[in-house]
Parts: sequence; structure tokens; C-alpha cells
Amino acid sequence: MRKNEKAENQKSERLQRLWDLAPMFVEGTPHAKFLGMQFVAIDIGRATLSLPFDKKLVGNVETGIFHGGVLTALLDQASGLAAVSSFEQAMPVATLDLRIDYMRASKPGKTIIAEAHAYKTTRHIAFVRAIAHDGDVDDPVATSQASFMTTARSMKKSVSPLERTKAIADLPPASNEGDTS
Repeated sequence: MRKNEKAENQKSERLQRLWDLAPMFVEGTPHAKFLGMQFVAIDIGRATLSLPFDKKLVGNVETGIFHGGVLTALLDQASGLAAVSSFEQAMPVATLDLRIDYMRASKPGKTIIAEAHAYKTTRHIAFVRAIAHDGDVDDPVATSQASFMTTARSMKKSVSPLERTKAIADLPPASNEGDTS
């Protein structure tokens, strides 16, 4: 029983670290923050993000549906977080491959939810499936299949996600110099 208790304690501590880290995965990523993505939930090998409707993200003003690129970004971000949570230690990841199947148009005005699951993780690669829906998981807007590799092993100095988030927050605002519009 002691071995089980130790394993449960380690899992509990790992989950707590993930819950502390996961919101920074969105808040510390400029494009995710700009698009308005929100952290919803995390588990080992699983992540859920949402994207509330915003008219600036509409692909076709006549229909009022999300742009496909916005859905791609949401699925990639949720899948990346699921990949990060699938490794024993939280490490940065890079998308190796991402395939999206668009099933139908999103409903105008609805929040999109992305649920991702890392179904297989090797030493350096995580394989992830995800689904994006607007309230009914059985009627998806899009699905994805992706693979992610860890990038930490090639780093000379380990940088914590918190340090990275603080460094991004300290960056000066973007300059419009040279903008001809």
C-alpha cells in the first residue's frame, strides 16, 4: 500500500504543477493571448482550452463564423498543452506535424472549445488528437491529429515557464515603424 500511496502523491504533485503551469501556456503565448484563448482544464496527457466568440476573429462577415486559421491556432495550442502535460517533466515542445479536418462551420456567436488528448508519448515525441466543438462534442467543428517533440534536451540552460512568461510580459510594445498602412 505504501508504494501506491507514494505513486498517488507523485501524481497529485504533478497535477498541481500542471494546474500552476497551464494558464501560463496561454497567457505567456502572445498569439494565444491576442486571440483571446482561455485555459479551461488540464490532466496528465489532456488539456482543454476555449475561445470565446469575437467578431475580430470572423472569417466571413456575412456568415459570422470563425476563420479557419483561428481554429487551427486553438487546436495547435490545446494539443501542445496536452503534449507538455504528457511528459514526466514539463518541457517546451514544438509542433512537428498538424493535420486538421474541418467538419462544419462554427455557429456564429458561440465559444469554441478544444479538447486534446496525448494518446502516446515516447521519450521525445507526443502524439495528440484533438476536437474543437461549439457545445456538442458529438458534432465537432474540426478535429486534429498532431505530433510534438520536446525541445528542452537541446537547450543549454533550462528556462522555467514562469521565467519565460515574465520575459514576454517585459517586452516593449510592438512598433508600427515602417508600417505603410
